[in-house]
Amino acid sequence: MSHDILAVDDSASIRQMLAFTLKGAGFRVTEAVDGQDGLDKARGKSFHLVLTDQNMPRMDGLSLVRALRGQAAYRGTPILMLTTESSDAMKAQGRAAGATGWLVKPFDPNKLLEVVRKVIGG
Repeated sequence: MSHDILAVDDSASIRQMLAFTLKGAGFRVTEAVDGQDGLDKARGKSFHLVLTDQNMPRMDGLSLVRALRGQAAYRGTPILMLTTESSDAMKAQGRAAGATGWLVKPFDPNKLLEVVRKVIGG
């Protein structure tokens, strides 16, 4: 069974690397250019996992996590923050917002796939 993943990042190169890595492992990937675009794409569609950056225009990652957690369809969906932010304070804010986990950029493709499979059971 293929899983649908929403990849949200304002960096085109990061989105490309995520899509390449995830699609190569058999996942279906939808890309979004910022938090607002991600929220728009999440509405009316069910993703098995959301990967989001923190620092983006229009809507940052924590705001996206809060907005998704406010929707019944995404209350139990794994949401991973993939960001250059690595401070304990920022991670605590992520947990408080409802993020499932935290990965720091630049990411290792094998580590990313390991974490993705762990959180979605695929």
